[in-house]
Amino acid sequence: MRACTRKHFSGAFKAKVALEAIRAVKTVNEMAQDYGVHPTQVGQRKKELPEHAADLFDAKRGPTPADPSASPERPYSEIGRLKMELDWLKKVWAMPVAVRTGWVSPQAPLTLTRQCALTGVTRSTI
Repeated sequence: MRACTRKHFSGAFKAKVALEAIRAVKTVNEMAQDYGVHPTQVGQRKKELPEHAADLFDAKRGPTPADPSASPERPYSEIGRLKMELDWLKKVWAMPVAVRTGWVSPQAPLTLTRQCALTGVTRSTI
């Protein structure tokens, strides 16, 4: 059994068919046979061209506005921030657990569990 593949026509091809249909040099059936499309598609293209012709000229010209989130400085600042955090974490983890245990305080606004998670101290050492 043969698998049917769907034909995909480019915009240039569709415009060519529509312009020829508007000129009406040939009949719709002749154009459909010449281009290898269905006569209904020729009629659709003929109707669509006048409806969408204004869209061709409505497009604003000029450079596209620059996206502020895509500035080249942003990734480098993010890399710098992450490097500083990594250096801080390396320094913190190099300290003995006894020193880090002193960072955990029952009077702090965070819970003991959260403080332990942030400092890397196990809850059982307190």
